[in-house]
Amino acid sequence: MKILLFFHGGSKNRGCEAIVRSGIPIIKKYIPNAEISLLSQDFESDKNMPGLTNLFDDSRVEIKKYSLEWFVSLLNVKLFGNENYAIRIIYQKIFKHIPTHDVFLSIGGDNYCYGEQPWLYEVDRQVKKAGKKLILWGASIGSEDLSPAKVTDLKSFDLLLVRETLTYQNLIEKGIQNVKLCADGAFTMEKEELPLPEGWQEGNTLGFNYSPLVYKRNKASKEASIQLIQHILDTTTMTVALTPHVMINGNNDNEILQEFYHHFKSTNRVILLPDHLNAIQYKGYIARMRFFIGARTHATIAAYSNHVPTMVLGYSVKSKGIARDIFGAERLVLGITEIADTQKLIQKFEELQRDELELRELLTKKIPEIKAMSYKAGEYLAEIL
Repeated sequence: MKILLFFHGGSKNRGCEAIVRSGIPIIKKYIPNAEISLLSQDFESDKNMPGLTNLFDDSRVEIKKYSLEWFVSLLNVKLFGNENYAIRIIYQKIFKHIPTHDVFLSIGGDNYCYGEQPWLYEVDRQVKKAGKKLILWGASIGSEDLSPAKVTDLKSFDLLLVRETLTYQNLIEKGIQNVKLCADGAFTMEKEELPLPEGWQEGNTLGFNYSPLVYKRNKASKEASIQLIQHILDTTTMTVALTPHVMINGNNDNEILQEFYHHFKSTNRVILLPDHLNAIQYKGYIARMRFFIGARTHATIAAYSNHVPTMVLGYSVKSKGIARDIFGAERLVLGITEIADTQKLIQKFEELQRDELELRELLTKKIPEIKAMSYKAGEYLAEIL
């Protein structure tokens, strides 16, 4: 059984890395003879990914201006409004693997959350045209994203594995039946505990993650976050560990957290974790934190899965859905408008502190159930194959 994981942006996004790292053992638990290969848009970042049979380059092919392909693409778009020829040129490194694999797992958890994307649909069409199995793995999709074209595309899949109940409800309400509820595989991902950095207080360090993606959507949230950290330093004895989790050009947590670090450097109570660690190493640090406040979903999953009380600077259906599945409500998840409100942030942080023991107890009880739901993805995959 040859399985190809595709639409993976690369492991400089540690959340994408976590999906692949956790997905491979989940698949092999239920399909032991599976040969699992990965198509990566950032080949170098995935060279050390364990458990793969093959790693393939999935970098995009440029259509050179005035080339034959350019003219044919232009005619198709101008005369017929059809981009499919151009898509097949640009994404040819995916298409060439269709004949040699049996099962295609679309693993970009957020790929369906960014408006209309005809290239997704064309790749899916060609996979199904070739008679291959097509699976969506660990996805989240908001109701606002479910256009008629997207619904049609999703109905063409053999199986949709979604990672939280909000997405599940959204799809069912649109009449999409080929859907099963599981949980994000990253809940099951192992961790590696590196030596603690200077300034880390064991049992009294709070992790803080902020992202350029959140900043772009609400620029006022940056100053509010700085004010929140100042409040934490003023009212507690904790060390704050700034924790990057995505290091992609133009979307690099480390760059913006460097600004936070230099702002607070003189306090000697704010540290910045390195930007070159892999997903299991970041999880090893997050697991030893007292609290975690984060914008990146997989950084918060690393915290939840190690029973660390967590406050989410949420911006999508996945943050809300995951919290609801754990707590029964969107507990300590702030929307994109709320995170620009300093007083709201402080209020929620005080709630995080106040409910520390209760949150730990809830997580200790609930996370084993969530991990079991993560493994359901492998079970459902084996059933359909």
